[in-house]
Amino acid sequence: MATWRPGPTGHGTRQLGKATLVHSLEVPVTTRGVLYIHSAPRALCPHVEWAVAGVLGVRVNLDWIRQPAAPGHWRSEFSWQGEVGTASRLASALRGWQLLRYEVTSEPCSTAEGERYSSTPALGIFHAVTGIHGDILIPEDRLRAVLLRARSEGTDLEAELSRLLGKPWDDELEPFRYAGEGAPVRWLHQVV
Repeated sequence: MATWRPGPTGHGTRQLGKATLVHSLEVPVTTRGVLYIHSAPRALCPHVEWAVAGVLGVRVNLDWIRQPAAPGHWRSEFSWQGEVGTASRLASALRGWQLLRYEVTSEPCSTAEGERYSSTPALGIFHAVTGIHGDILIPEDRLRAVLLRARSEGTDLEAELSRLLGKPWDDELEPFRYAGEGAPVRWLHQVV
């Protein structure tokens, strides 16, 4: 009869007759990316830091500078390193704050494509899968759905494709991106 018990190194072992199998812990694959807080009211800044710290597992103190595109708002950006899925967790942790504009990117790695999340108060959140050169990769089923809607419902094909590429989010965020040029970048690493 097979049994499982923790081994002396914390790994699981399973007894099968005379042989013992040792299950080693998998080494997590890491990736890196950048979090851009394009605009946040001053009162929201510490909450953003706490949310990001909760995801990364390290204390976070961002360097906030004024956002000239939105008087009374602040901006910050930093690079992070963590497990695959960190970009998604960061975007989720910041989701729902109506006055926050942000983007999160994640580079592709050996086990996952890259990602980009963009969020604005007016449009909500946008997610795209990105390739090695930063291009947005659109799954064929989404393209087929857009073509079908254009044919059967008469929707504007160009507008539908623009949404798939995140153009409305890019249009809204561009003034905030430009205003942030020259901002300091900080590297943060998730404890893995």
